[in-house]
Amino acid sequence: MRDKSIIKQVSEPYKRFGYTFDSTTIRLILLRSLDKGVELDYHWVEFDDVRYHIQVSMKNPQHLLVSVSLPTPPPETVFMGGLPFGAIEAIKSAYGVLVQILDPPRDGFNLTLKLNLSKLPPDEEYKQALLVKVASVREVVLGAPLRVILKHLASRTVSSNIDQLVALVHRPKESFFLVPQVDKVTVVFPMRFNDSIDIVLATSFLQEFVEARRTAGLHNAPSCLWSSTPPLELEGAPAEALSANAGFVTFVIFPRHVEGKKLDRTVSSLSTFHAYVSYHVKCSEGFMHTRMRRRVESLIQALGRAKPDMENGKKGVQSRSFKRLSLKDGRTNSN
Repeated sequence: MRDKSIIKQVSEPYKRFGYTFDSTTIRLILLRSLDKGVELDYHWVEFDDVRYHIQVSMKNPQHLLVSVSLPTPPPETVFMGGLPFGAIEAIKSAYGVLVQILDPPRDGFNLTLKLNLSKLPPDEEYKQALLVKVASVREVVLGAPLRVILKHLASRTVSSNIDQLVALVHRPKESFFLVPQVDKVTVVFPMRFNDSIDIVLATSFLQEFVEARRTAGLHNAPSCLWSSTPPLELEGAPAEALSANAGFVTFVIFPRHVEGKKLDRTVSSLSTFHAYVSYHVKCSEGFMHTRMRRRVESLIQALGRAKPDMENGKKGVQSRSFKRLSLKDGRTNSN
């Protein structure tokens, strides 16, 4: 039978913030598939830009199909065979014999992966790390060209696109830009949001993000700048790419930021930066709504306490008795 409880369990927190699911869903489904055989056939969307379809059959529960539909690339980006350049090599390097790339992919998707769960390593810690990497297929695929450029930076070798503006897709018909050099790579994110409240919150968040970089404990982190106008690095970029309503964020990546195991963390952070900001904007909006609701509730309670008790007041009036005083009684009381 189909197991819907795991989908509902993961989906509820994200529906409150305007999203559907995240990569955690894949990892939990993988763990459930390992524990017991379940039949699954579900579609979901991650941050409104990457669509997934996951299938598990009871006939062969050890094989799991994951289809991925990537954001529609803008014309300035380079896609080969429906995937960013370097994506096939990145998938093979990340998953090895665990994953087989189906050619052609399922209809309507850019990529279909066939996972053989029986080939997971016996070591529990390594198995969990591999499942996390499978769940992060979005980062592996969309971050593939970024990884290629940062590898050149780590080895201090000259790539073919040195000093050229490179556009990488990360949102539907939206891209961020890289300027590779021998000693550094400049990364520029045009930040766009559809909702007017999100624009205000994101602008404030990004400005504070830049200020936080200046604290003493973060002096080794990549330098970060925010501007309301396109930086000089975007000279020559298409006009559509420069229409950012929440400004432009610039990171400067040096070789020390991509040495050894730092490379994976840097690629992950940069390739999911817009989703990171969007998540915190929605969390901030939800927090403010919660505070406002609590404030309204407290005001309603205060009004309720200030309201006169009409029932008790009526009873008090009815229980009173008045005696008409005569003129004689009035004189006696006055004396």
